[in-house]
Amino acid sequence: MRVILLSALAVFGIDQFSKWAVVHKMNLIERLSVDVLPPLLNFRMGWNTGINFGLFSGSPEIMRYVLVTLAIVVSGFLLWWGNRNLGRAITQMGAGAIIGGALANALDRVLYGAVADFLNMSCCGISNPYTFNIADIGIFAGAFALVAFDDTKGEQQTG
Repeated sequence: MRVILLSALAVFGIDQFSKWAVVHKMNLIERLSVDVLPPLLNFRMGWNTGINFGLFSGSPEIMRYVLVTLAIVVSGFLLWWGNRNLGRAITQMGAGAIIGGALANALDRVLYGAVADFLNMSCCGISNPYTFNIADIGIFAGAFALVAFDDTKGEQQTG
């Protein structure tokens, strides 16, 4: 369980520190846009009240609390499940990354009413209109680790 918790704490801490540094200290909240290494990396302020890619944005205020509750429940389940079923450090780190990312975004919802997104990356003539944050990276990387390096001993079904 130690690897899961340390991974969760790392993703949570890095995400919250990056939001504090960029959104508040660099004042992106008012500046709205900072070109860092255009077009590869830009900071663009975005507030996501929904889930990935803004899905369910504009939902009633109760959705904010539903999403916070869902993040807590899923994180608790993943901690319990991962502690019992994951044997490899990489999959434990993946579970922790998902937990840390989910709880970091949940904290944003509690503090701001929405998730603070600020990373924007484009490349090769493709302009990406979406923003994301470190927590999102943790969630996606963690999910990838769980799928790509699956070490659970469940029985496989044949079809």
